[in-house]
Amino acid sequence: MKNEFVIVTDSTTDLPQSIANELGLIVLPLKYNIANETYANYLDYREQDVKDFYDLVRKGNLATTSQLVPEEYIEALSPILESGKDVLILSFSSKLSGTYNSARLATIELQEKFPERKIISLDTKSASLGEGFLVYLTAKEKQKGLTIEEAVEFVNKTMLHVAHWFTVDDINHLRRGGRISAVSSFVAKALNIKPVMHTDNEGALIPRQKAVTRKRAIKALFTKMEETALPDQKIVFIGHGDDLEAAKTLEAYIKEKYPKAEVLINTIGPVIGAHTGQGVLALFFLATER
Repeated sequence: MKNEFVIVTDSTTDLPQSIANELGLIVLPLKYNIANETYANYLDYREQDVKDFYDLVRKGNLATTSQLVPEEYIEALSPILESGKDVLILSFSSKLSGTYNSARLATIELQEKFPERKIISLDTKSASLGEGFLVYLTAKEKQKGLTIEEAVEFVNKTMLHVAHWFTVDDINHLRRGGRISAVSSFVAKALNIKPVMHTDNEGALIPRQKAVTRKRAIKALFTKMEETALPDQKIVFIGHGDDLEAAKTLEAYIKEKYPKAEVLINTIGPVIGAHTGQGVLALFFLATER
């Protein structure tokens, strides 16, 4: 059968577990450490509830994260390949993690062991539900009968049209991650400035503008959508760091402008949340450009 391939991705997609199940995705969990404990970031948060994670962050606990390693890919993919199916790996942005490089190295080793199988690893140049959005769209196309080669073509064609816009409530997390300077962080905090950032074509996080107050930052995300969104918006993703109220505010703007669009809201998981902090709010949609 031409459709005998499996999409493998990682937990930084931040997709709901129910959608991953529905789409037949294999999702490998990255790990994070907080309060001297290490957890695997499964989509269903089976090792630590995501609200408990953000509560610890609010209390001042710092979280660190670790990438997937080649051995984890090899262990997960070998049974799939042994069953006679091919594999398409869609990985977290290489500008933000070494996870894609681990997938690439695992692909080289597995190809030697399974020369008759197709094993393709792609850098999505995407993060969080932006990565999840691209994986979702690709998996939906796969359900229509795409071959693995056609799926690769779809990913490459669609990738740079998945817009990633986000803002954070606590700028200190960006400072600790090196995204902004200590001076900029101090000034922003003193003036209640909320940065509006996006993920560029290479998959890196780039500050784009500053908004005074959280309310204006939320509206700025929607304004970016108005400026760049493709006209026929069928589905839009919103991610939040334990701030459903902000996500609902953003959803209301979207539903008023794009009443036919389905809006999926989900919590941003601990691996991404470790670098953005509680209160992060992110918007993902199809656009003329990122």
